[in-house]
Formats: sequence, C-alpha cells, structure tokens
Amino acid sequence: MDIDFEGILRTYVTESEEHLVRMEESLIGLETYPDDQKFLEAIFRGAHTIKGNAAGLGFPKVSEFAHAFEELLQRLRNHVLPVTKETISVLLRSVDALRQMIPSAIAGAKELEPEHQTLLAQLIDRNAPPAERQPPPPQNTNPSRQPARRRREDFQALVERADTVRVDIQKLDRMLNLAGEIAVAHGRLRQTLETPAHQIGEALEAHGQLERLSLDLQEQIMKARMVPVGPIFRQYIRTVRDIAQASGKVARLLIHGDDVEIDLSMVEKLKDPVTHMIRNALDHGIEPPEVRRAKGKDPCGSITLKALHDGASIIIELIDDGAGLNRDRIVARVRSMGVVTDPEQLPDKELFNFIFEPGFSTAEKITDLSGRGVGMDVVRRNIETLRGTVGVDSSPEMGTTIAIRLPLTLAIIEGFGVGIGDETYVLPLHAVLECIELPAEEHRNNSSHGVINLRGQPLPYIRLRDWFGLTSPRPARENVVVIEVGRVKAGLAVDVLYGARQTVIKPLGKRFQKLPAIAGSVILGNGRVALILDVPGLLREVIRAHGDLGTLENEPPKSFTTGSKGSAPMQYH
Repeated sequence: MDIDFEGILRTYVTESEEHLVRMEESLIGLETYPDDQKFLEAIFRGAHTIKGNAAGLGFPKVSEFAHAFEELLQRLRNHVLPVTKETISVLLRSVDALRQMIPSAIAGAKELEPEHQTLLAQLIDRNAPPAERQPPPPQNTNPSRQPARRRREDFQALVERADTVRVDIQKLDRMLNLAGEIAVAHGRLRQTLETPAHQIGEALEAHGQLERLSLDLQEQIMKARMVPVGPIFRQYIRTVRDIAQASGKVARLLIHGDDVEIDLSMVEKLKDPVTHMIRNALDHGIEPPEVRRAKGKDPCGSITLKALHDGASIIIELIDDGAGLNRDRIVARVRSMGVVTDPEQLPDKELFNFIFEPGFSTAEKITDLSGRGVGMDVVRRNIETLRGTVGVDSSPEMGTTIAIRLPLTLAIIEGFGVGIGDETYVLPLHAVLECIELPAEEHRNNSSHGVINLRGQPLPYIRLRDWFGLTSPRPARENVVVIEVGRVKAGLAVDVLYGARQTVIKPLGKRFQKLPAIAGSVILGNGRVALILDVPGLLREVIRAHGDLGTLENEPPKSFTTGSKGSAPMQYH
C-alpha cells in the first residue's frame, strides 16, 4: 500500500504548530496565575503529543528535547520547582526552539543547532538536583554545518500552510450538492434552447434557476474561505508579553469576538499592521507599573483585540488603557510640519489622524520599538490594500482605540462602475461619496486636471481618460465621481455612471501585479474585462505626476482641503 509520507509530514507540522500555539498561550497564562493547574495540564499534553509524534516519525532529537521539556513540566506539576518568570522564559524559548526544530528535522537535520543544545542543557540542568547541576556545554561552532535557517527555507514548500483552510464537511456536502443541481439546471436550459419551438418564458425560468443556484454556490464558497479570528488574535499573546517585558512594563492581551470570521486571504496581510499597533500601544500608551500605580490604575496594563460584524464589514479594534494620545505634542508636531494652519483648532478626530502620516512621530527619543517615524503610516497603507479604512480615538488617561474597518471578503467587491468610451472601470463603493455633473466651463477645459467648486469647497479632479491615455472622443456631458481617501477628497471625471454592483474579483497575473493604481479586474456580463482601481494608489500616482500639486505622501497639494462644519478647514501648504 502506497503511503503519502509527505501528507503525513504536513499534518504533523500543522498539528505541532497548533500544539505550540496553545502551549505558548498557556505558559503566559501560567506566568500570570502560577497556581492554576489547568495551564500546566494543557502545556503538558502538548509537549507529550509532540514528543510521541516525533519519536514515531523518526525524529529522535526532537523527541529528546520534548522529553526534557516534559520532565521540567512534571517537576512543576509535582511542586518540586516553583513557577518563576525565569522558568517560564526558558519554557517559552523552548517552544520557539521546537518550532524551529521540527521543520529542520524533516528537512534532514540529524543534530540540534548549537543554541538548541544549550537550551536542552538548561532544561536538563533545571531537572537535576541542585548539587548535580552542571554549566551548559560549549556551543558547536563547526562552520561546515548547514544553518537551520537555510534548511527551513529549503523545506518551506513542503510545510506551506498560509493558503490552506479546514472546511466543515457539511459545507463541502452543500457545495457538492449545489454543483450537481447547477449541472441539472444547465442541462435543462440547453434542452429548452435546443427545442425548435422553445418558449422564451421557459428559457428565462431555467436561466433564473441557474443564476440562483450559482449565487448560492458562490455564497457557500465565500463561507468556506472564512476563518475565526480567535487563533489569529491569540498569536499576539506572546507578542504583548515579550514587548512589554523588553520595555520594562507589564501588560496582558484580552480578546473579544474570537468567533467572528474573516476572509483567509486577509490573515497574513493583517499581521504586520496589528503588530505595529501593539508596539505603539506598549511604547506610547501603556505606562510603567509604578506610574500606573501612582495614577490608581492596575500596574498591569491591558491591550484588547476586539472583532465584530457591522453590516457587510468587519471591524477590528485595538484598545489600550494607557495614557492616551498627547494632543499638545501632536499639535506641535503638525505645526512643525507646516501642513495645517492653526492645528489646535482641529477636532480630535482630524488631528489624531495625523499619526498615520509618513514620518510622523512625537517620540522624544528613538527606541527599539518606535521613534523613527515609521509604523502607523505602514498600518494605513496595508489596510488600504485590503480595501479597508483605519481611524483613531483617544481620551487622556483613558487610553486609545484604533479601529480598522474591512470588507468581509476580498473575493467580492461592492463596486461602482464608470465608463470612458468603450472601457469600464470599477471603484470600491466605500470610497465613493457622491456623483455630480462636471460644470460646463470645466467641460470646455481641455486640461487633464482642474479644480471645481463643491458647495463652497474647492475639489480637485482629474480626467480618467487622460490618465489612462484613452483617445475616444469626449461626450457632450461628463460626470465627476467624488471620492475620499483619509482626509482627502478628490474627483474623477468620467463619461458614464453605471452605478453600484457586486462583482467577483479576478487577480491580475504576475506580470501585471505591480501596475500602479490597479487593484484587480472583474469580468462583466458581456464578457469583457474591467479594471478595479486602487483609489489611494491612484491619487498618490496622480499627485506624483504633477509637481505643482506636491506629493501626497510628503506634502499634500494646496488645492486639497477638508473640514467639517463648525471647524476650520485643513489648509495644505
């Protein structure tokens, strides 16, 4: 009988990672609650399973290391050793080591890396009676040994997990049944059309049934792509613990809405933004324990990751209970940048959004965590690539909330179709504010861009036909789609407005993936292809192309103004 050994190894790697994540989470829980036996039991079960599986698959060094890990846990279970921060740190480093050892062992490594040998010696040493403890062995510096990093890279193709998802068997059964019903509906429609005297009504009925079944199948496939955010959020428990300790603070991560589901394709793209947000919260928000104690707060700060559904969107919030944003420092920094006159007159919502500008930082000194003016602009840029938005709210001494709004799925877009000549383009609907007719005097203007008056406010616009180099004649009437990105409003002049539509996104091929301002494509009902515009990217590219408008990333254009009723508008210089 043929055995799919590679499949067995993939399963082993996947299950081991799941055990290691739970062990990591339980170790941090044990550090906070040393007397809670359930944490110890969960860690012990994970280590025992990894050890047994490694031995069964012929990885003795992994099994040996896991055995030493298990022995130390047993001494903690029997209260021979106390639970201390030092012991927890050793066990957490051991989890990291196992995470590296397993793919290395599968790739062919017969011995442990020097740093793993040192860690194994520390585990064994802690298991020995005090009188028998020995110093750790010297590291093996033999240069002929292949680095573990290289072996892990070589094995990456075998253990790739980023694009896999577990699907409930009932969902698969439903999709299979729908596929069968669609085949029957196709046959019925074909038979109807092949009948010499077929009735239009009967053909339309068969087509309607086929369309309903196709939409149902599409919905089921979308559901199969969804994964709960709980396991994703729990990965940051260790991140919060390690960053807090490195900065001399104490903090814990709280998770709400862990059963809320998100599109699998968003998972990897959210990791960097959330990590940046956690770093900023710990460095700028959470105070040191003695400061919090003096303020009457719990010395242990809290960072909350919260997920919830809101209509066709998912909202992810990162909330800290720290000192909040320093309004005076932000005002001073905005004034020094010279982008707004009288920044102190801005409402908090508009002022705080400046933290997402490139190069913006209020840090008094540069640390390993922050102060270099990079981070939050990366958060906004990454969120925009997911067709999302990000905002911030803060109260003095109460903390800060950063809210990310994302579409439920990246596979389907709620779009707004526009036409230029024979070409169709799709704009993300969330970026569209309104549509107006281009004034007659601007219509007679042959320039590729200009400024119009929108209810007393100047609105810069561009002609999409000129940007894309289309040579079809201009119609007698042009329309302007008013879009908004962050604090910036602009207009896109087009020929025709097709309105809102829900469409399935088709990714561009590798050759076209780096095209500026293009996010993907859709297939229209007539079989033609329409491009989906990346609105933030489009604005950046257009502004870069016109030196007189400045640069959106470094100096927004003079004509771009925003403001709210009752507040001074932002004037860009």
